[in-house]
Amino acid sequence: MLAMRSRFGRGSARSDRLCDAEWVVLDGHRVVSASRRVQAGRDTVFELVADPSQHARWDGNGNLAGAPVGQRVTSVGDVFVVTLTAGSVRENHVVEFEEGRCIAWMPAEPGGVPIGHVWRWQIDDVDSADVMVTHTYDWSNLHDEARHDRARWTTSERLAASIDRLGALAQRR
Repeated sequence: MLAMRSRFGRGSARSDRLCDAEWVVLDGHRVVSASRRVQAGRDTVFELVADPSQHARWDGNGNLAGAPVGQRVTSVGDVFVVTLTAGSVRENHVVEFEEGRCIAWMPAEPGGVPIGHVWRWQIDDVDSADVMVTHTYDWSNLHDEARHDRARWTTSERLAASIDRLGALAQRR
């Protein structure tokens, strides 16, 4: 189980926004996360995450084969399509979005409803040249037990590998 609390406290004008939430892990084995400092601008890093056609270039899980161009995410409710290395297609439903700062999506079979896991990216400024990138995989609501072994395979090390690859791409831009 995962709970949220606002980093801005009660009464904050921003406290109702998921992008401002601090994740509190109550069931750690179903939520994995990694953070890395990246030497690149926030907008550069975010653009690589918000453009699904770039995902296969930085995917540390080795799970993504590609995605059509022209699907740049701009808001909650967007749906983008990716093809997995095994040939399966997924529709990813955007459930959190703040331009330049955070994005999260829930995968689904084509035409289906999300199956209960969330991929989340948050990018925060550290200083004028660096950002802190946090990548979280939350499968606390993944109830299809046939998918649990694959979910367990996604470790913080694999998430960190995605951040490292993302950072290397961002530094070259």
